[in-house]
Amino acid sequence: MNAQNKEVAEYGDQNDQNDQNNDNNNNGHKNNQTNKINLPNKLTIFRIILVPVIMFFIVVPVFSESWSKILAAALFLITSLTDLLDGFLARKLSLVTDFGKFMDPLADKFMVVAALMAITASEIFTDIRFIAVWVTAVVFFRELAVTSLRLVARSSDEIVIAANFVAKLKTLSQCVCIMTVLLEDMVLTENLKTPPYLFSYITMGIMVALTVLSGFVYFKSYWKYIDPAK
Repeated sequence: MNAQNKEVAEYGDQNDQNDQNNDNNNNGHKNNQTNKINLPNKLTIFRIILVPVIMFFIVVPVFSESWSKILAAALFLITSLTDLLDGFLARKLSLVTDFGKFMDPLADKFMVVAALMAITASEIFTDIRFIAVWVTAVVFFRELAVTSLRLVARSSDEIVIAANFVAKLKTLSQCVCIMTVLLEDMVLTENLKTPPYLFSYITMGIMVALTVLSGFVYFKSYWKYIDPAK
């Protein structure tokens, strides 16, 4: 081999080695990005972490009953806003993942069911406990049924069922209801001179109706996964 051919061969080998190193670096960078939890999913996890804190302030009077309600309502509002924010960021930044589609509605369920259970158990809300127990039961069993349906659909066809429009309305009504229950006596009853928990009862009725309706829509759409005739 002459000197010119030898130089070309060595140059080619060096380029191949550089290309391989670049490919390895790119693959490593992609793996790091893949393994990293994105911002919307971090917000979802943060929302789940706040759930027991909200329950604590609802059940345990801190400083006074009024302050406990205010703190619980403030934290609940923060968790509700993170629900809107993580969904917006996931779509805006193209960060929609199967984890997010599964855990985001699940985090909503944790947040709502836990708050309703805490209200039912709290001595602060004994006046509406009888109604709250039944409302909590309806919400709990609906969420349990839909979550089970999600798991069946995912195990059967690897389908991740995202929240539909009716389900989002249901979640909004649940958040409004809980905020109303927590703050009505301090904000509405005193200023408007309305009967105690009037708006709480109204929002509970709307919430139950949308909760049942959204569950019906889910089961109608994905009935094939649990059809007993098959």
